Formats: sequence, C-alpha cells, structure tokens
Amino acid sequence: MKNIVVITGASSGFGALTARALADAGNIVYAGMRQTDTRNAPQVRAAADYSAQHRVDLRAIELDVNSQESVDAAIDRVITEHGRIDVLIHNAGHMVTGPAEAFTPEQLAELYDVNVLSTQRVNRAALPHLRAAGKGLVVWVSSSSVKGGTPPYLAPYFAAKAAMDSLAVSYAAELARWGVETSIVVPGSFTSGTNHFAHSGHPADTATEAAYESKYPGLMEQVAQKLAALAPEDADASMVSDEIARIVALPAGQRPYRVHIDPADDGSAEVSNVADRIRREFLTRVGLSDLLTVHPGEHA
Repeated sequence: MKNIVVITGASSGFGALTARALADAGNIVYAGMRQTDTRNAPQVRAAADYSAQHRVDLRAIELDVNSQESVDAAIDRVITEHGRIDVLIHNAGHMVTGPAEAFTPEQLAELYDVNVLSTQRVNRAALPHLRAAGKGLVVWVSSSSVKGGTPPYLAPYFAAKAAMDSLAVSYAAELARWGVETSIVVPGSFTSGTNHFAHSGHPADTATEAAYESKYPGLMEQVAQKLAALAPEDADASMVSDEIARIVALPAGQRPYRVHIDPADDGSAEVSNVADRIRREFLTRVGLSDLLTVHPGEHA
C-alpha cells in the first residue's frame, strides 16, 4: 500500500527534491507550498509536469505554514481524498544572515513563526489522524547547527532550528505510545542545491548592521566561502532527499531516531550522539524506556 505523504515547504530546495524522491519511490506525495496561484504557480506546474513525465503521483497543494486556516484546509483535503496520512514531513523553513543585534525582535518572531510555530500548526491538524490510526511517521528536517559548529551571523536561524529540534525530541517521546515514529534528519551546510543562502533575509536595522561591518568586514561572504570549501565536490542536496526517501521506505518500527547528512562534518553528529545517549539513559532511569521504541499499531 502506498504511503500518503505530506511535506511542507516543498516549492524548492530540500522540500522539492524530497517530494520528487518520495514520488519516485511509489508514494502519493502532497507537496505543500504557499501562493500556488501566484508566486509559486511555476512550481505547481513543474510538479504536475514531473508527475506526468515520470508517471508518479506528486500533487502540489496550497499549504501556508503561517496560516492555521491554510494548514487545516490542506490536511482536510488529504484526509477527504485518502482517509489517512502516513508520513508527515516538517521541512518548511527560512534563513536570515547578518549580525544578531541588527535584527528587530519582530523579525525574530517572524522567523520563529516559519521555522518553529509552523510545525505546531501542522501537528495539531495532522497528528490526530496519525494517533487515531496508531501508526505513522513524523520527519523533522533539522540542522547540524543545532549541535555542531555555529559560525556567526546566522544566530536567529540557528536559534529557530534549535527550538524546532527541541520540539521534535519531546514529540518523539509523546507520540511513541500512540505508535507514531519520529525521525530527525540533520542536514549540514549544503551551499548548493538549496535556496537558503540565496533567499536569506537581512536585518532591518541597517545602521547597526553597518556598525558591525566595521569590525567584521565581509564576514558572511567569508563564512559562505569556507562552508563551500569544506564540503566535498560531490556533496549535493539530493543526499538529504535520498536519505528521507530511504527512511520512509523502511519497515514501520525500524526508522532511525536521528540521522546526519553532513559532508562538511561540523561536529553535530558527535555532539548529538552524546545528547541522544543521555536522553536514552535518562528516560530509562525515570522508568520511561518504552518511549524509546515504537511499535506501530499496538496502541491503535
């Protein structure tokens, strides 16, 4: 039976690649994106063309993660058409670059809305269906910056990704007794194949930004160049989409809790291994070791 997959932020980058990879694998994929009638109309056509050319089932769907109404409508449509959701993928996100002080609190709030609160909107709409089924998979696309090397001028994005990752960790335990699996996918700094850097936001306080430039001239360009140099020549964003497709294809109950795809190796995997081991040990110490293993269908 084909998986019914919903993925957010699927107009470009990791999201678009993952939607295609999962469709290629035989799943029915709803590629969520906003402004499907206007700004992202070309992406909607591209998804339809890909579906027709490759004879797969890839469907663009209006899903603005900043709007609960839009999220609810998208999930309702999927449930109406198929009666279930098997895989939910939190991929939507936005990056900003620049000195942290130069961003207004309102800018940080907007960034957190896209990167963090969006997952809560989608979860509240979709998880009741997964819990009722007693099975399913939630994939969170995190970032190696959560626990790895953290160059400056990316603070708001890093903080937002850390918040999302923390939510994922707690949700993993809280969904386990419902038979719903969690996989946290941790990409490294892929500088090609995504639009993160190209479409990144910038500080509203340009005076403060200019003041920092006097002490840190050209720092963001330096960081971007060094990150690109650290990655092997064959590092491609499709490595992330291929890994997500691999995870989804695994038998229920056998999906990994956390995986890293970080060719540049910023140290995130090493730190995460320690943090995840401590989590396992602590949950065991407090008598909650059953939350570490999911047995789909057991609690339906």
